[in-house]
Amino acid sequence: MPNGDEREQVWITGIGLISSLGVGVDEHWNKLHGETPPRPVIDERRFAPYTVHPMPEIDVAQQIPRTSDQRQMDRWQKFGVYAAGLALRDAGIAGNDALLDKTDLCIAAGNGERDIALDSRILATADADGDAAPRLNTELMTGLRPTLYLVQLSNLLAGNISIIHKATGSSRTFKGEEMAGVSAIKNAVDRIKAGQGDLFLVGGALNAEREDFLLGCELTGSLHRGPHKSVWDRQGENGGFIPGSVGIFLVLESSSHAKARGAMPYAQIAGIASDRSPRAPGDIAATANTLLKELPVDTNNRELFVMSGASGARETTAEELQFLSDVQKVGIEPVIRAWGSIFGHTHEAHFLVGIALAALALSKSEFYPPFDTSGVEHTRKTWADQILVTTFGHWRGEGLGLVQSVW
Repeated sequence: MPNGDEREQVWITGIGLISSLGVGVDEHWNKLHGETPPRPVIDERRFAPYTVHPMPEIDVAQQIPRTSDQRQMDRWQKFGVYAAGLALRDAGIAGNDALLDKTDLCIAAGNGERDIALDSRILATADADGDAAPRLNTELMTGLRPTLYLVQLSNLLAGNISIIHKATGSSRTFKGEEMAGVSAIKNAVDRIKAGQGDLFLVGGALNAEREDFLLGCELTGSLHRGPHKSVWDRQGENGGFIPGSVGIFLVLESSSHAKARGAMPYAQIAGIASDRSPRAPGDIAATANTLLKELPVDTNNRELFVMSGASGARETTAEELQFLSDVQKVGIEPVIRAWGSIFGHTHEAHFLVGIALAALALSKSEFYPPFDTSGVEHTRKTWADQILVTTFGHWRGEGLGLVQSVW
């Protein structure tokens, strides 16, 4: 049943999104929706041979007015706080103390950003000829400060949102790359359905334009080398993901609470399912098929609209295609869009971006044109009233979400 039953529904009533494409849902919709594939914004020079989707210049003072607050945040926290402000404003909650006081936070976050200059000096000192120990000790004593890394701790994103936007309900921070985003939104959905809260701000952020982040990804052989390609075109020896900077926050609300205050939804979240398979060959596709059975997918539809979180990582992406082929075998044609081709891979925030894009499309009674020309993505024949959102961690973890029209 596409619109669920009469029980409490989980509505998406606000979206705050910033990415390489721009700021806000309207700008993203205008750039993503059309007759031709949208053009990704990429930087192939700054971190060559790796490509990134960079964040454009943003006037963060619009959402973080105090310069003292701006100073104590690095870019990923600014992205998150900015997107959170957009989501609260979009939902009609910004400035409403009564609502903000009971807005609970669920944050998907990675590690804080490191001081690249200090790290470089320490590595250079440790690698120097002669007795490096005294010089290394001096560098550590003078360079490391209690506040240097403390202000970038992952749970302080929630703290900054509470301080700056006055959202002072409970807060929970989830870590663990792609699955952090799945866990964050699943926690909020489950709590709303259990009557443990009516109003949640869920989101995350990634600054992909960092040498330390790229180094960590490259140590596991996860990055795509060379010019930009869509995720479906990275299945040869150059498989891997292209990171993208992003800030994404969603306001989730119980349907009764939203109706009482006259809030209009983008869409509803019918279910979130996740698991963590051992990742032997075939595990991802098998796990995804099992997870799909937990979601109320309308099997009477001729097409299943899919916002795919495919990263381009070879084995993982190949198994997602196998899973989608299995869906096709039962008589449902998957209509696939991999937003990673346009936004880049955004780690903790990735699943949340897919949920936002699905909700935005449903609110417009539309769907996106193919995001590439590989042949995997084709035009639709029917109209979407539900969209499956996937994310399979480039290393571990599988997640599916079903977003449906409200009306």
